[in-house]
Amino acid sequence: MLSKKTKYGIKALTFLAKQEEKIPVAIATISKSENISLKFLETILLTLRKNGILGSKKGKGGGYYLLKSSSEIQMTTVMRILEGPISMVPCVSLNFYEKCDDCPDENACAVHNLMLEVRDSTLQIFRNTTLADLCKC
Repeated sequence: MLSKKTKYGIKALTFLAKQEEKIPVAIATISKSENISLKFLETILLTLRKNGILGSKKGKGGGYYLLKSSSEIQMTTVMRILEGPISMVPCVSLNFYEKCDDCPDENACAVHNLMLEVRDSTLQIFRNTTLADLCKC
């Protein structure tokens, strides 16, 4: 299930991508528009800033803005930053692989094989979807 952190992060990024002028937007503006708790949104936007998706400006006229064009921000990147591994089980994760303790042979494991297909399908969608696709920017 998608966490609220990721859902709100995508909503906030979409809001920023839809701004006609790429000027900083105050957190309070995003919070009010997208109905997201201000404190929770601050944490999410800080995470996105630390990971190179957003820039920020302090003071009067400050706020957050996209560092790249919305067409350059893939959902795989956003999902991994906010949600962590894309795969549902660690034994099929590309970036966060861990062997399952209860599985002597991954290649013979029905769960492993099913989750490989789920991961590959999910990755195809996320890789082929940018922030611009979500907001039709």
